[in-house]
Amino acid sequence: MDSFETDIEHCLRVLNEGGIILYPTDTIWGIGCDATNEEAVEKIIALKQRPSNKSFVVLVSSEREVLQYVAAVDLTVFDYIQEAANPTTVIYEQAIGFADNILADDGSVAIRICNDDFCRHLIKRFRKPIVSTSANVSGDPSPAIFKDISEQIRQGVDYVVNYRQEENSLSNPSSIIKWHNGKIEIIR
Repeated sequence: MDSFETDIEHCLRVLNEGGIILYPTDTIWGIGCDATNEEAVEKIIALKQRPSNKSFVVLVSSEREVLQYVAAVDLTVFDYIQEAANPTTVIYEQAIGFADNILADDGSVAIRICNDDFCRHLIKRFRKPIVSTSANVSGDPSPAIFKDISEQIRQGVDYVVNYRQEENSLSNPSSIIKWHNGKIEIIR
């Protein structure tokens, strides 16, 4: 079995058991868990020493999954995402089915449809959205490549993905927008 499939199998086991993983995404390396499991999200909050009122980004593998977890979606947002040059995270109002500690105070959620092969495969096999937050202690710089991730973070997760650890090409966090009534507000 190759490293890609081995990593997927280990991640699925950890995610199903409520654990947290360190994994490559379509942007930077992330810490992830089951986005519907409040206790798993609490583990990430503790590891990152992050304020508990700060919301998270969630990864899904398709537009269909966005429709499953958001009560009212303006479908034109999908056209915008497809034409965007960079991976784009969208803040949607009226999130449903997520752990409460994923959401912003107003009930919104930040979701990115992930185009990375590893993430898409993992999310499709897991059949639930996965949290994606930068692999750093809150307030520290976000590491651009695996070797820059602190030992504290590496040791604090239940599984570290081996796939793509050797890559040295620098990646950036996603763009973040809020989509409301067909209008875009750029957050980042």
